[in-house]
Amino acid sequence: MSQTEEPDEEAVEEPDPADPAGVVDYDALEALLGDAVVRRERHLNAEAFVVRADRVQDALSTLRTEAGFDHLSNVTAQEYHDRFESIYHLKKYDDPTQEVSVVVPTSRDNPVSESAEPVFRTADWHEREAYDLVGIDYDDHPDLRRILLPETWQGHPLGRDYNQDKPQIVEFEENVNPLADDHRESDTMLVNIGPHHPATHGVLHLETVLDGETVLDVEPDIGYLHRCEEQMAQSGTYRHQIMPYPDRWDYGSAGILNEWAYARVAEDLNDIEVPEYAQVVRTMSAELCRIAAHLLALGTFCLDIYGDFTAIFMYAMRDREVVQNILEDLTGQRMMFNYLRLGGVVWDLPEPREEFFATVREFLDDLPNRVDEYHDLITENELFQLRTVGTGEIDAETAKQYGVTGPVARASGIDYDLRRDDPYGYYENLDWDVITDDGGDNYSRLLVRMREVEQSARIIQQCVDLLEEWPEDEREIQANVPRTLNPEPDAEVYRAVEGAKGELGIYIRSDGTDKPARFKIRSPCFSNLQALPEMSRGEYIPDLVATLGSLDIILGEVDR
Repeated sequence: MSQTEEPDEEAVEEPDPADPAGVVDYDALEALLGDAVVRRERHLNAEAFVVRADRVQDALSTLRTEAGFDHLSNVTAQEYHDRFESIYHLKKYDDPTQEVSVVVPTSRDNPVSESAEPVFRTADWHEREAYDLVGIDYDDHPDLRRILLPETWQGHPLGRDYNQDKPQIVEFEENVNPLADDHRESDTMLVNIGPHHPATHGVLHLETVLDGETVLDVEPDIGYLHRCEEQMAQSGTYRHQIMPYPDRWDYGSAGILNEWAYARVAEDLNDIEVPEYAQVVRTMSAELCRIAAHLLALGTFCLDIYGDFTAIFMYAMRDREVVQNILEDLTGQRMMFNYLRLGGVVWDLPEPREEFFATVREFLDDLPNRVDEYHDLITENELFQLRTVGTGEIDAETAKQYGVTGPVARASGIDYDLRRDDPYGYYENLDWDVITDDGGDNYSRLLVRMREVEQSARIIQQCVDLLEEWPEDEREIQANVPRTLNPEPDAEVYRAVEGAKGELGIYIRSDGTDKPARFKIRSPCFSNLQALPEMSRGEYIPDLVATLGSLDIILGEVDR
């Protein structure tokens, strides 16, 4: 207004959809997206905008650049009786409680949608998976081909018309040397690392192009351990049959963390309130799993760097065994815990409680000396520093483009941890810190994990203090959950927890029965591994091996 005009008392300040301190203004977002929006839907975790299939990039670019939704957390593809659908689950790294979903329907006759890859690099693999398993084509995608199944596979396993009885044949051409007819004068060489190699941490195949010993490019070839875990979950009931599966995703040590991902989404979907006592037990057991997972990551990473099995690796295994013993006392299992239940946990702490608490406290009392020992052996070792400092670097913005989370993201200075930023369990009532480092290299990723072990110990210590003093008549381990759960038809929800590797999320769509109509797993290892080429180009083969080890991937979770 001009200086002579009086202010209009009726004027209302335009809502800012990107205000980081406020709740998402979905009306403002809809106005921002304009005619790209067809209609709005309500999901349990966030509003969703249904967008035209030819306006996907415009909508996502607007939400990222103008509204601040810089984290493409997950992409879900599914088939209805009358259409295909892609759902882009967006969050903010600064505040993951601010969420929005972009739903892109396409016809069954022509399931073609615009690719999100030019806006979010992480959409590359997610859309390839959607094409592979569901059958949606994405225009402008730079490399739309199968990712989990062989290229010769016929049909799309999560499609409604998929014939499970049809024989599948892998042709010999699939195994031909891709450089067999290349007679150029060049120093480049294709080297296959894996899938059967100890440095790949499982059945992972790295197609590596070298110029001398310098890595020009590397392409992770995944899917060797694909078991269609999502389809298995869709065949199970909410109440009893799904919970055993999450232990098998990240089978290293993170079972209870995986179980909590399913428990959180299913409890939200079915409006189940978990008793406070059970939340404390869950929090304690989850952090024990986090310590065990980080110790496994530390030991195997140093094995990759040093090749030293007898010292550092066995030291890490020694301390991990103590944690495994505690978890075995608590759950009855050492790997596939199956300890959580919808509404709580399966049983209370082992008796006599005093002995259990004494064992946990003894481990916590010894841990600081153990950590100092690791620093003497590892982080202060000159050879280790030469191999890790300045190698495998990735900056914060590139990491965000790939949807990187967990210790890998926090080692690049991204202050993102769902335990604090999207609280669940008992975390918000405890005193602990989120660990970050701005180095962005292999060394920083190890440091973050070692410091997170100390923070997990702080959390466990406070949980033990609470559980020791908890009145006996108030130790409620489970809510009163019906024997059969039938959520409202077409209810949709995406929820995530902070797993040992990063954001472990699950999307569920219900159809009114006791089984999910769609069950989609967001694996942190899947997104983190996709960023490997960015960290490895221009480095040497030993640096590539170190970088892969620093990502701490578990192929059971990558391939699902």
